Amino acid sequence: MPQVHANNVNLFYETVGDGEPLVLVHGSWNDHTSWQPAIEADFRASFTVVSYDRRGHGESEKVPGQGTRRQDEDDLAALIEELGHAPAHVAGNSFGASVVLGLAARRPELFRSITVHEPPLVGVVADDPESLAQVQPTMISCDAVMDHLHKGEDEQGARLFVEEVALGPGMWDQLPAALRETFVTNAQTWLDEQTDPSWAELDVDGLAACTVPVLLSRGSVSPNWFSKVMDRLAATLPHTQRHTFEGAGHIPHITHPQEYRAALAEFIRPASGGQ
Repeated sequence: MPQVHANNVNLFYETVGDGEPLVLVHGSWNDHTSWQPAIEADFRASFTVVSYDRRGHGESEKVPGQGTRRQDEDDLAALIEELGHAPAHVAGNSFGASVVLGLAARRPELFRSITVHEPPLVGVVADDPESLAQVQPTMISCDAVMDHLHKGEDEQGARLFVEEVALGPGMWDQLPAALRETFVTNAQTWLDEQTDPSWAELDVDGLAACTVPVLLSRGSVSPNWFSKVMDRLAATLPHTQRHTFEGAGHIPHITHPQEYRAALAEFIRPASGGQ
């Protein structure tokens, strides 16, 4: 089982393909397997694709005690450096996207390009009453999810998160059984993330110094406050592109893998010199 000891934690990872490194950072509730639908032969022919389990997820080490997003950022930095992949193309989803941007604000030299989908960085719009009003229904749903998880009702919490936060009503039963099981297995890690006081914050000034190309994406059926977050990020970063996945929500690499793969390839191939 391939593992790397990075930032004092054992991280499981898989590598396929040959070419410039592309590191994939999964979101909450998930693990590295969430990227499999989006990785096909054309990617493997052009890139060395690394997908890994963040600490506490999948086959990576479960570390006791309260964790922080900063630890996840340092894990990602250590993984890239230990595998000799700096600078790398890096793509992140949801909380994984927050991890990517948080690290980019501190260590921009590790990145060749950045692709992020809907980072839940509500802290960057905390000064905007309209944005906060749009966030409120999502926060109410998240509080209800946390209540389930505090009671040990992991499946109920996972279902509520999928249907009221991530994908929409009725979507839990449409997910493959293996993916539903992964959500339930990793439920308590999401609760741990939410109790980190800085989980939604970002060093915006630091991020402004990151000059690599950045693709900011969202799903057309996701809550509109993600657009507000993206607007603030786009105004901060010097080299950004925007993309909307029509008909998709919070995890397009799972629900719309072909569209996600095409958008990512169109963005990163020019950034890699057109390979």
